[in-house]
Amino acid sequence: MNNRREFLKQSTGLLGLSALDFTAPAKPLLSFSTLGCPSWNFSQVLQHATENKYAGIEIRGIKGDLDLPSNPLFSSSNMAKTKREAADANIKIVNLGSSANLHFLDPSKRQKNLVEAKKFIDLAHQLDCPFVRVFPNDLPKDQDENATVETIINSLQKLGDYAKTSGVKVLLESHGKVIKSDMLLHIMQSANHANVGLVWDFFNMWSITKESPEQMYTSLKKYIFHTHIKDAILTEKGETYTLLGEGNSPVREALHELKAGGYQGYYSFEWEKLWHPEIQEPEIAIPHYAKNFTKLWM
Repeated sequence: MNNRREFLKQSTGLLGLSALDFTAPAKPLLSFSTLGCPSWNFSQVLQHATENKYAGIEIRGIKGDLDLPSNPLFSSSNMAKTKREAADANIKIVNLGSSANLHFLDPSKRQKNLVEAKKFIDLAHQLDCPFVRVFPNDLPKDQDENATVETIINSLQKLGDYAKTSGVKVLLESHGKVIKSDMLLHIMQSANHANVGLVWDFFNMWSITKESPEQMYTSLKKYIFHTHIKDAILTEKGETYTLLGEGNSPVREALHELKAGGYQGYYSFEWEKLWHPEIQEPEIAIPHYAKNFTKLWM
């Protein structure tokens, strides 16, 4: 009797473990932002992605050109060729990084940024790309903060409505001065739109708020569809970007929260080479991320 009870106890435990393993992603999906390789053309981006076993790329710019909707790669005459090149390389275009800022109260500035975001949504639709990133981005001192937040919410709703039939989600990045969990949660809950979500950049938040990854993720998990992953050494003088795992940010904890929470999206390496030319070359940083990611994720 005791042996049978022990057998059932062990079997139940194994079944529980199997259920947990079944829901956890077996292998992380890696992508990198072209922000990290501003001198590469599109073919080089795909080549390095393939060679380093990435599953996707996030296009912020091509050879430093951030105006993607106007880039010849995506013109009507070249679109089919561009899509075929990515498909042949077995690389998914997972996100388009617009520069649209949603914090402006000035009607003309607000409209200009909404028009830009809509152009990116149209391009993402043509590319079968699921996400377009937008920025919140500021809380200007000459604007009422509540009015600024309401404008961000309203702009997200407008963009979500625009994207409704496109198969594209508009993702607000935790960026600039809009990096506190409670504010981001309020924006997401108030926008309340099926075509709106978040790009979680834990470092942008932690480096200012010092919230733990657990705090951030617990609050925002429901809305996270994409991530930006980077590492740095943070001191009183600011941050110095490092290769993954060589900084003092809680990157391991952030990755563990995502994995434990069953996150199924891309872990996108954001190496800010375009803004920080002094950091390591992409030929070093991009392979390093792919080779060392799993050590921190496991």
